[in-house]
Amino acid sequence: QPAMSDADILALGRALQQPAPLDVRVNAHKASRDAVLAQLQAEGLAVEATPYSPWGLRFKDHPAINRHPLFLDGSLEVQDEGSQLLALLLGARRGEMVCDFCAGAGGKTLAIGAMMASSGRLYAFDVAEKRLANLKPRLARSGLSNVMPQLIASENDTRVKRLAGKLDRVLVDAPCSGLGTLRRNPDLKFRQSPESVAELTQKQASILRAAAKLLKPGGRLVYATCSLLPAENEAIVDGALAQGGFSLLPVNELLAQNKIGLDTGAMLKLSPAVHGTDGFFAAVLVKAGG
Repeated sequence: QPAMSDADILALGRALQQPAPLDVRVNAHKASRDAVLAQLQAEGLAVEATPYSPWGLRFKDHPAINRHPLFLDGSLEVQDEGSQLLALLLGARRGEMVCDFCAGAGGKTLAIGAMMASSGRLYAFDVAEKRLANLKPRLARSGLSNVMPQLIASENDTRVKRLAGKLDRVLVDAPCSGLGTLRRNPDLKFRQSPESVAELTQKQASILRAAAKLLKPGGRLVYATCSLLPAENEAIVDGALAQGGFSLLPVNELLAQNKIGLDTGAMLKLSPAVHGTDGFFAAVLVKAGG
């Protein structure tokens, strides 16, 4: 991994100081992106399709989208394009057993559920009751009936262990320093330290180990963060690969299969400076024996 040049670091710093655009995801379970885009443009809104996500739209300014009929009826959800791509990499299909392991307020859960056409079973785990409570109204709007939100005490909760070896796919959007989201949360830079990151990396490795146990042989795990630090990203993935039982599925091959013109190598590395998204990292692991 070549170190960033001074020019790259400056460009990243500048991009992180710019306000983020407003990205939304068209709920494929309810509407088509082309139809929604045409309708919004006909209403005079400055909006265009996102370059990478097949479901994304990007607004030039920040209209009050949460009052728009298409938002109220669940056709639109606010979600950064990078976040939408994590659901795409997970590749969940109809009828599968899938888990969003750190579901938060459920933006990615809803994107995954739409990919599954509201069939199969999608577990949304989180340790924070408040975050899961925020998922409830979004879930109701989405029209999805395959999502099962579950509060867990930790990654080693018995509810997690009951699913060992049963799942087709697991998304681990791990708790992280959040340094990829500085354009939305500028104060984060004052709240993180080498010590706090060291603590997070232990948690990330533990969560990844627990989530990996849920997979069937041949199952797919996507490990992701909104961090830009190799310690939270490549180092965690390399650690999991070193323990054995997993192989890396190159992200650039997956994106090419989906006809998405984005190549950041074997792992996904998105940056506000280069891609216009939040800073994101993702790697795709496949469990041996499938």
